[in-house]
Amino acid sequence: MNERLASLNDLYREISAIGHAQSVLYWDQAVNMPSQGSEGRGNSLGVLSRIAHEKRIDQRIGDLLKELESLEDKEDIHSESAGMVRTARIDYERSAKVPPDFSQRFSKHLANVNPKWVEARKKDDFSIVSPLLTKTLDFSKEYSHYFEPYDHIGDPHIDRMDYGMKADTIRALFDRLREGLVPLVKSISSCEEIDDSCLRKHYPPSNQVLFSNEVIKDFGYDFSRGRQDNSPHPFTIGMGWGDVRITVRTKEDYLAEEMFSAFHEAGHAIYEQGLKKEWDGIPLGRSVSYGVHESQSRLWENIIGRSYGFWENYYPILQAVFPRQLENVDLDTYYRAINRVKPGLIRTDADEVTYNLHVMIRFDMEMDMLEGKLSVEDLPEAWHRRYESDLGLKAASDADGCLQDIHWFHSMIGGQFQCYTLGNIMASQFYEKAVSDHPEIPQHTACLLYTSDAADEEDSVDLGGRRII
Repeated sequence: MNERLASLNDLYREISAIGHAQSVLYWDQAVNMPSQGSEGRGNSLGVLSRIAHEKRIDQRIGDLLKELESLEDKEDIHSESAGMVRTARIDYERSAKVPPDFSQRFSKHLANVNPKWVEARKKDDFSIVSPLLTKTLDFSKEYSHYFEPYDHIGDPHIDRMDYGMKADTIRALFDRLREGLVPLVKSISSCEEIDDSCLRKHYPPSNQVLFSNEVIKDFGYDFSRGRQDNSPHPFTIGMGWGDVRITVRTKEDYLAEEMFSAFHEAGHAIYEQGLKKEWDGIPLGRSVSYGVHESQSRLWENIIGRSYGFWENYYPILQAVFPRQLENVDLDTYYRAINRVKPGLIRTDADEVTYNLHVMIRFDMEMDMLEGKLSVEDLPEAWHRRYESDLGLKAASDADGCLQDIHWFHSMIGGQFQCYTLGNIMASQFYEKAVSDHPEIPQHTACLLYTSDAADEEDSVDLGGRRII
């Protein structure tokens, strides 16, 4: 069994090597690539996607899985070897339903969509990208058809992101949440509005990054195995155990944008960096699901990053980075500002109470598009109508409307958003269980987690008693 398992791992590490090359190309496209490079990049990514897909459905993998399943100790279902076989079987069967040429065609297409989305956002002109998004919708429907029969056309997409979940499961969950959230939002909105003007001053981006980098080091993000860059939409990309990169987006006039996106993406990255090194390149080395992945980002961003105890420690350091902006702002005022509940237009800026309503809107729209109830052409107006009905707001532009999220412009339409709400729920459950088992956790988050005593005086800056190299 060990020999067969080693052979299976070797085959998957070949696939992973191709995935590594794809990830580097994706990252470069989002961070560095010139705007005219999309055609060549699409050709490269398309070919690599096809080759990787062909390797994922290699008959040798199927044969090895049969042999391993026949040898497997049924009583040891929680062993790493059993987990590897189960995970590989899911991957193999899912991949076998889709022809390799689909992967090539779709990857080539996506490389052209992303730069057009960036242009459309800058110019606030949905028509720039809408023909390509219509083609993405066609690809998304085609993908679903490879999995017929299904209960709902969105099920293959949801299952691809959160294994075992279906559209009716998600809708039932969302219905229960909406029942409690809508009156809660109305109740909070009727109270005196919290002043968050302390966050909306001029904050030099370089200092924002300086501060957030030190905080995410404290969280556990290992910069020797990662880096932080800027992109139009924050993301995390894992290229392997030793290379997990994050990007953020900064606003000079809004402190929370970069800071909490850095906390969020660091949560993703810490999860990936925390996987076992010996799992690198094999299915066990992947996230359990996108919902679990999001549980880690939302935990660090919100449960830790917006807690009072955390800021009792870090707020004096933040004040040292921005003395002019925050010297006359006390901790309680700042704490209320970062936890203000108020319906807004932007999902990534949303507070914890209204956030899931943003997710529900997007989920319903992608299901409507897959069902044929909503055309891409009508998406902007449908978006504005839904925000008016659900949150009482209407964006002045499509850039703050249906163009604000990258998801439909870098992957398929379907299964892209439910993971955020699943992550919110799981993050709360994980944290509650952790604190139940270890009541000292809240006190630990209020302690200084990192200090560098080895900083060179000439290459560092003093931030409230800490050396920032």
